[in-house]
Amino acid sequence: MSKQLTIKVTDKQYDLLRRIAISDRYKLDDLIRLVFARGLEFQWCEDYLSFRKKEDEFTPEEKEQLLKNTEIEKDLVKIKISHASLNFPDWLMSQGKYQRKPELPFFLGMEGSGIIESIGPDAKELQIGDEVMFGGWGHGAMANYIILPASKITKKPSSLNMAEAAAFATAYTTAYVSLIRRGEMKPDDVVLIHGSSGGVGMAAVQLAKMFGNRVIATGTSDEKLQIVKSWGADHVLNTLKDGITAFREEVKDLTDGKGADVIYDPVGGDVFDESIRCINWNGRLLIVGFTSGRLPSLPVNIALIKGFSVIGVRAGEYGIRDPEKGAETKKIIHELAETGNLKPHICREFNLTDAKDALEYLSERKLVGKVVIKNNL
Repeated sequence: MSKQLTIKVTDKQYDLLRRIAISDRYKLDDLIRLVFARGLEFQWCEDYLSFRKKEDEFTPEEKEQLLKNTEIEKDLVKIKISHASLNFPDWLMSQGKYQRKPELPFFLGMEGSGIIESIGPDAKELQIGDEVMFGGWGHGAMANYIILPASKITKKPSSLNMAEAAAFATAYTTAYVSLIRRGEMKPDDVVLIHGSSGGVGMAAVQLAKMFGNRVIATGTSDEKLQIVKSWGADHVLNTLKDGITAFREEVKDLTDGKGADVIYDPVGGDVFDESIRCINWNGRLLIVGFTSGRLPSLPVNIALIKGFSVIGVRAGEYGIRDPEKGAETKKIIHELAETGNLKPHICREFNLTDAKDALEYLSERKLVGKVVIKNNL
């Protein structure tokens, strides 16, 4: 801590800081200094922890002194966050329902964008003032600042603004790993994309079309599906008929009875049950999630008869298990973004002070594409 300034920390604040220090392997004194150097305070909300700036906490001179005492070491980079992007796992994490459960307390926000303010001596390829985007860290983007290893940071593609950059990495990495790495999508495949109006779904539509495939996009809202169609889908299908999920016959009609070659399924439940009945011989059914809330079962005789594969997809884990392929994927989607042909659809922007409203909006599934949170503090 600074010798020039003593910071008083309440017992509750100290306890929260201690728990973060243990979970994220910080030295406690360093963490206290970092947090208060940002001019932030701890505040418990009903279902998540947020940091809110206190305008009158320190004098300008005290803030400047604190910031001077916040040193960035080795390959770490300090980023002033511009935007954070919300993903469905953020909502699940806030309720403890996601497969990855960070130790409480933690910051939500899997990805974001911002401007580099400080940089360690080993972060050779980045500079102060660079506009960057980051993802793959798991959480922490819904804040004023974040400190990350340089390996988790990428320079912002020139074709994207800061909001689009924040919403890019997770969606397009997941779509690329799903369709290309795991699904082995080939040109002229018929690709059936469920949940197509979500951020990853729209990314999958764009990627499939870019690679020369025919896309059938599904959802449960005609209004949302028209937006998806305007983003490149060849056909759109509303899967909900009089309260019942049904689309197998329509997919067969569109494919001369063969079915889809690649099926992207983040929904599960009834959508999975219908999908296994409209998949082509040697098809690949990609399991990306279960947003319906029901884990389906597979009658293995159908897989035997139709000769299709059911493939699990965990895009983040894929890069961890195979770092070389992970780095290659990151490079490829960045290059594709630079062409200007890939760009997330931002349907709504919230301020950081309204982060809880943004989470509720996400949970109500009103979005088309992506929701971002602007750092207005």
